[in-house]
Amino acid sequence: MNNKTLPRRVVITGYGAITPLGLTAQESWDAIMDYRIGYRFIDKHPAGIKSRFYGLVDENLDLKFLPAVLRRRLPRFAHLAMVSAREAMNMAFGEKAPTEFYDPLKCGAIIGTGWGGLDETFKFHEQYKATGMGSPFACFFSMPSIATAACSQFWGLRGYQNSPVAACATGTMAIGDAFEAIRSGRTDMMLSGGAESLRSDSAIWNIDVLKALTREEHDITKASCPFSLERNGFVLSEGAATVCLEERESALRRGAVILGEISGYGNFSDAVDFTAPAEDKLARINTIHAALTQAGLRAQDIDYINAHGTSTELNDRNETESIKMALGDEAYSIPVSSTKGYSGHLIAAAGSFETIICLQTLKHQRLPSTCHLRVTDPICDLDFITEGHREKPVFHTMNLSFGFGGANAALIISRGEM
Repeated sequence: MNNKTLPRRVVITGYGAITPLGLTAQESWDAIMDYRIGYRFIDKHPAGIKSRFYGLVDENLDLKFLPAVLRRRLPRFAHLAMVSAREAMNMAFGEKAPTEFYDPLKCGAIIGTGWGGLDETFKFHEQYKATGMGSPFACFFSMPSIATAACSQFWGLRGYQNSPVAACATGTMAIGDAFEAIRSGRTDMMLSGGAESLRSDSAIWNIDVLKALTREEHDITKASCPFSLERNGFVLSEGAATVCLEERESALRRGAVILGEISGYGNFSDAVDFTAPAEDKLARINTIHAALTQAGLRAQDIDYINAHGTSTELNDRNETESIKMALGDEAYSIPVSSTKGYSGHLIAAAGSFETIICLQTLKHQRLPSTCHLRVTDPICDLDFITEGHREKPVFHTMNLSFGFGGANAALIISRGEM
């Protein structure tokens, strides 16, 4: 590789998602456009869990495309990942394999998760204690990297591999890592995203006991209401979202449709607390600045921000203040929304799903509103989209993701034809 060609431009040529809103990325977007939500009331009080609302994928997963040798060794989060990845790869390459266009050693996979196959780990341990018999695949179920490994095997991606585990920032970091791998010349094509599935009482209790999940017991419009005075925690959801990234010139040569371009990425750590964001907001500010600098953009160039917006008191206020401190007076003129009021919080898949929301925003030139934002917190005083979806010209979007452990990540997703 001639260093004069670096850094290279990185484009998105495919995406896929399976969420409580829909079995595909398009179904999920359509649900948001129709102001539908993906979570519902489920009483887990007998298990000592106070949270009452959850977003689940109820339909049976179509896994016939996976050979049994893979399918039987994967936990549910990895099944979700494979479904979303298949949609992304089909969108990018149709019936062909990426290795028909690229050296397999220049194709990679980065699929992150927060808690991996925790449900299956609990399940099979209990089964073993009760019967003395356990699944021979139990080790695979508990591997956080199993979805990455499965994607690599299924599509023959023999290049760079990684499996970030960074709670709620995981999906965005996975895409950022893939972006950097292509940008630097290390790879030509990457499959990246995040997946999460926490359905068991034990796994849910682990988060509920922290008082991070919504405490609303009756009114679903108050279960997830980012930036609202009525907020009291987030709705836990399951799902997966994946994107296919390629080096721009290579993608154009093979005739790919360019859906968008990753133009900037930032990633800094709070290094302060396991759950609360840093009060000085230094990491979040620098995360935003780094993404802008790498993209060669100014604050006024950003047309839309998809905020992390978890509907928790600490995050929403800290995030609002971080945006203002990072972008200055321009922050007030940039439309902002959180789509978690529709989807719930997909944890590791949140950032990758919201990257797809940004891509849809660029395609349709339509900004999604913030669901259930009726009584705005006075401290959250940005231009939050509350009056319904908004139509305006969009060239550059910013996706923000912040996770437990102080993980902060930002992506700038721009129109691909620029």
